[in-house]
Amino acid sequence: MAGNPSFNAILSTTLQNYQPTLVDNIFKDLVLLNHLNAKGRVQTEEGGTSIVEPLMYAANGTAASYTGYDTIDLTPQDGISAAEYQWKQMAASIAISGIEEAKNRGTEAIIKLLNAKISQAEMSIKSSLNTMLFGSNAVATDFNGLGTLVKTANNTVGGIDASTNTWWNPTQDASASTLSLVDMSAVYNNASKGNDNPDLIITSEPLFSKYESLLTPNVRYQDVEKANSGFTNLMFKQTPVVFDFAIAANTEMYFLNSKYLKLTGMNGHWFNTTDFQNGTVAGVDARYALIMAYGELTVSNRSRQGYLAANA
Repeated sequence: MAGNPSFNAILSTTLQNYQPTLVDNIFKDLVLLNHLNAKGRVQTEEGGTSIVEPLMYAANGTAASYTGYDTIDLTPQDGISAAEYQWKQMAASIAISGIEEAKNRGTEAIIKLLNAKISQAEMSIKSSLNTMLFGSNAVATDFNGLGTLVKTANNTVGGIDASTNTWWNPTQDASASTLSLVDMSAVYNNASKGNDNPDLIITSEPLFSKYESLLTPNVRYQDVEKANSGFTNLMFKQTPVVFDFAIAANTEMYFLNSKYLKLTGMNGHWFNTTDFQNGTVAGVDARYALIMAYGELTVSNRSRQGYLAANA
């Protein structure tokens, strides 16, 4: 088994001290995670058996004008429900084998090795989480992705069947051929209500380049906040358009209203680290620690999310 037993405490303390930086880096370098975090849509809850998001899907029918002694409608109102999401889990392990420890003798050397292992795990966590958030839950244990919440219609999300509750469907246009400003406007406008508009349009690199080609040089405005964060972007109406290589299909464009999206983590289990332990499997010559997160991506208004399928 891995040698110096005091290294477990040294490695555990080093990993725990890095944890706040790890979380900051996860939500800084990728555009969707960065946007949700900047909008205050990455939050933690104490726990519970599920994540419950209240919904409002119908107007209050008692609102009306009256005069004098007219009777005011006191009919109890329905129209407020809730979507219920189950907690998902993800983890990454950090392992230091006995031979690695032997080659990196001394506290300074072993911490240098650990820092390299942490950087490797951090990159893998960011990539894995980002891929899940653009996916369609191909693996049942994955966090919800935009493919499930926005791309797919008439499915069950948050325990609500959109095939029978059509108000729960996202705004979509899957019939476009080549990307056009008219198609983008249609999805954007239909996903908006008053000044409640999509605040991020995210797409594949080919569709981003196609959109760029549709603009004349004098209207290629950028969102300063996104540019300052290092993300290439162009504006559509008042909304930044960005791209991410994690979008698997080149034909996908998402119109997101982050007011109704939330990446919820469980307090105390949100990219927290475990202590290092010697291998628990008999005969394994290594030390292990875990970085673990319990959470889920939720939506509370799907009609304010838009999806456009088009060719570049």
